[in-house]
Amino acid sequence: MASGYTPKETLERMLEQLGFTAEVREEPRAAGPTLHIFTAESARLIGKGGKTLDDLQYLLNHVISSGNDDIQRVIVDVENYRQEQHAALLKKLAEKAAHIKATGEEVVLPPMNSFDRRLVHHHFANDPDIASVSEQTTARLKRITLKRRAADNVG
Repeated sequence: MASGYTPKETLERMLEQLGFTAEVREEPRAAGPTLHIFTAESARLIGKGGKTLDDLQYLLNHVISSGNDDIQRVIVDVENYRQEQHAALLKKLAEKAAHIKATGEEVVLPPMNSFDRRLVHHHFANDPDIASVSEQTTARLKRITLKRRAADNVG
């Protein structure tokens, strides 16, 4: 890490520079730590639809990686916002999958950040009926199409 600070320390310094009074707690995970932010200004830090939080996470990961792809990605969460959003996303995915199985129609999901896209792809990775395909673009937010898995691709 180029800055010499841990991801937690880097996030604390970023929040301080942005004028936030917050407590940051680190939760270790195999895929990389989750940094939980607790603040009286959670709505402002989350932003509309989580956009500010997504941008903060993106910026933190960019700063700590400094071009080193071996650095584990850090998840930043505020007041368990991401956990609640992911539970809601999984519920929507179950509804979309049932619709696809019943009608055969493809479903295009709204643009998502890379973390949410990984969650969607992981969710359907071993599903024998539903495949998930990201659009091919260089945009940071990408759409995923959910569709019936071709019979010859099962397994």
